[in-house]
Amino acid sequence: MESKLQELKARLMEVNDLNMAGALLSWDQTTYMPPGGAPARGRQLGTLAQIAHEKATDPSIGKLLDDLRPYEESLPYESDDASLIRVARRDYERLTKVPAAFMAQLQGHIATGYDVWTRARPANDFKMVRPALEKTLDLSRQLANYFPGYEHIADPLIDFADYGMKASSVRAIFSQLREKLVPNVRAITAQPPADDECLHQHFPEDKQLAFGLEVIKRFGYDFNRGRQDKTHHPFMTKFSLGDVRITTRVKENDLGEAIFSTMHESGHAMYEQGINMAYEGTPLANGASSGVHESQSRLWENVVGRSYGFWEYFYPRLQAVFPEQLKSVPLDTFYKAINKVQRSLIRTDADEVTYNLHPIIRFDLELQMLEGKLEVRNLPEVWRARYTSDVGITPPDDKDGVLQDVHWYGGVIGGAFQGYTLGNILGAQFYAAAMKAHPEVTGEIGRGEFGTLHRWLIENIYQHGAKFTAGELVQRVTGGPLSVEPYINYLKTKYGAIYSLA
Repeated sequence: MESKLQELKARLMEVNDLNMAGALLSWDQTTYMPPGGAPARGRQLGTLAQIAHEKATDPSIGKLLDDLRPYEESLPYESDDASLIRVARRDYERLTKVPAAFMAQLQGHIATGYDVWTRARPANDFKMVRPALEKTLDLSRQLANYFPGYEHIADPLIDFADYGMKASSVRAIFSQLREKLVPNVRAITAQPPADDECLHQHFPEDKQLAFGLEVIKRFGYDFNRGRQDKTHHPFMTKFSLGDVRITTRVKENDLGEAIFSTMHESGHAMYEQGINMAYEGTPLANGASSGVHESQSRLWENVVGRSYGFWEYFYPRLQAVFPEQLKSVPLDTFYKAINKVQRSLIRTDADEVTYNLHPIIRFDLELQMLEGKLEVRNLPEVWRARYTSDVGITPPDDKDGVLQDVHWYGGVIGGAFQGYTLGNILGAQFYAAAMKAHPEVTGEIGRGEFGTLHRWLIENIYQHGAKFTAGELVQRVTGGPLSVEPYINYLKTKYGAIYSLA
């Protein structure tokens, strides 16, 4: 059994190496590649995807997994070997349903679609990207249909990102959240908005970037195993557990853009950097789910990075970096500015209270597209109508409307957005568990110390990688299933104080 396990690991490592080579090409495309490289890059990514898929679905891997089943069943469920075999089997059974040629076509098209989007968004030209998006929708339906027997066509796509979730379960969570959240949104947006003019002065790019790097070094992001670069739409990517990179974008007239984007992506990256190094190159060396991954980016960006205690320590340092802009701005004014609640157009710029309206809209729209109830050509119009009715604000153009998010243009349609809201919910739930175990964390954050929180997260979440499903992990960490209550309580407490609500 030991020799068979080692052979399985070797084959999985080979597949991982090919996928990571593809990830490196994708990172280069979004950071430094000249525009002329786009056609060839799509072909290269498609070739790698096809080779990786062929190797991942080789019948010899299926034979190894069958041979290893008695060994797996003899071990405790939580053991590393049993977990590796279990997760590898789940991946194998999923991948063998999809032809390698289709994966090559899909990956090549995604690279092409992303390139078109990088030009279409600045030009405010949805028609430019519409043909690519229509093809993406067709390919997304094809992908889902390789998994027959679903309740909803989006179910297989949601399952890729958040294993065990379906359209019906996500809708139920969103309905419960909306019921509790909408009264808070109405109460807060009925108040005079906070003054955030202090954030919209001229802040030189280099100084913003340097400050952001100082913050995430204090968080615990390891620059010996990572780096930060600029891109159109910030993301985290991994080429190995020893090379986990982040990206950001900077607006010199918006201080919050780069700082909070950097915090957000560092949360993703610290999760990956905290995975047990023994899992390197195996399916266990990944996050548990999209929602769990987002829980970490939102926790570090918002629960920590927008807290009053955090800025008690860091605001004097920020004032020292930008004395002309911030020397006369009190901490309380700055704190309210970075936590300003308002109905807004841009998801990535949205405040904590209204944020979930954005992924909920996108989730609904992608389900309608997959169902055939919404044609791509009508997407901008329907997008504007939903923002008018649900958010109370109408996009003036497509650049800040349907073109704002990269996900549908650089990926598949379906399963892309539910993880953001699940992440908000889980982030608050995990943080509440950490605070219960270590009440001193609040005081430490006020002193610029994050070691206790970071170590607790590594021990309870990060080190396990994909060993447990999201549901299993939440039960282990919090003692119960996913719950919206900690998140709602967090928002009520924080924003009730900021806006003087009962």
